Amino acid sequence: MRKKGISLSMACLERASPALKEILLKIYHSANKSTEIDHHLYEFGSVEYHIQSSASDEHITYLSISTPLLTQEVLLPYGFSHRTKQMVTAICPDAVEIIEPAKEGYQLTLRLDFAKLPNGKESLKVIAEISAVQARILSSRLKEILMNVNSQDSYQGMYKPIKLVYRPSEPFFIIIQTQKIIAVFPIHFTDKPDVIIATTFFQELMDVGSSEKWAKAPPCCWSPIPPPELRGELFEDLSTTGGFVSFEISPRHVKGKKLDKTVWSLLNFYAYVKFHVKSTRSFIQRRMRKRLEGLVELLHKRNIKVEDEEEEKRRHKIQENAGFKCTIKIANLPKLSVLKQRYNGFSRTIKRIRSRIRIHGFGRFRHRWLKIPKFSSSMGYTKLE
Repeated sequence: MRKKGISLSMACLERASPALKEILLKIYHSANKSTEIDHHLYEFGSVEYHIQSSASDEHITYLSISTPLLTQEVLLPYGFSHRTKQMVTAICPDAVEIIEPAKEGYQLTLRLDFAKLPNGKESLKVIAEISAVQARILSSRLKEILMNVNSQDSYQGMYKPIKLVYRPSEPFFIIIQTQKIIAVFPIHFTDKPDVIIATTFFQELMDVGSSEKWAKAPPCCWSPIPPPELRGELFEDLSTTGGFVSFEISPRHVKGKKLDKTVWSLLNFYAYVKFHVKSTRSFIQRRMRKRLEGLVELLHKRNIKVEDEEEEKRRHKIQENAGFKCTIKIANLPKLSVLKQRYNGFSRTIKRIRSRIRIHGFGRFRHRWLKIPKFSSSMGYTKLE
């Protein structure tokens, strides 16, 4: 089975590669099945893994790793340093073996024998440690530098910064001084809101670090300009938008198990800052959206209430106006019209009463005795028929 995969998960704060861990667990659980695996895995930071497993020997898996170096130094002819190899094989000496020379195109090739892994939950821990081998390789160089913080003879008077690159385009500098080492991180953000959040975070970090509660932690300092020790470095490395954050590492910070924690904290400081800035920005935006939704809902309820009140007032006004108009209409009738209506009504009453009276012979009496006399006129009027 030939397969290629790309893992674009950005700098997570876990040491183990999630994608590599998942693949190794699948191989471990299907060790009794005859399957052939040829898998290429690419991760953020130009990291490449090549996993091979043969069907003839299901318990053996080969893991090849290609990773950028933490420093610009040239890789030794025989590969990694002896200390780095010891750190890798110390994961599980029985199950992990370094193959030399490494496969062409890769810096390290491991032979994994899953049959020799411890039983139970311990096997899962070993696989997780194998998945974090790239972090072990990169941190080995920084560990060697920090372990020499007590060496007065080797580094006394040497102040030339050492440029380290754990993530692409995110370099930081190690400055070796007497009895202390200074780690300087140039911070760069593209968006202005991220710059504001980051600078505020650094100022709070300085205030918290100066308190008595965190007196044992490495002192932190933030400045908008580069420290004097970085004079002479490349301009693109010193052109930042978020200033420079410095940590002072003293001998007590690299004793025993503290060394591994200090190294991992320095390597992932960029990732932690970005995580904090993005989380803070998301929190602010979420609160602003909720606040805006609340205001819109409040305004919507207010508008509905105002519209209801206006509609109620309008109905009352219409009803009042209708009654008032009717009263005015009746009150403003002319007196002549009222009298005329009363007269017409009285006339109709009289006619009804008169139409019921009949006097026999009154018609002949009217034609005979109540004739209208005729008048003559010199003007010569003619009666019109």
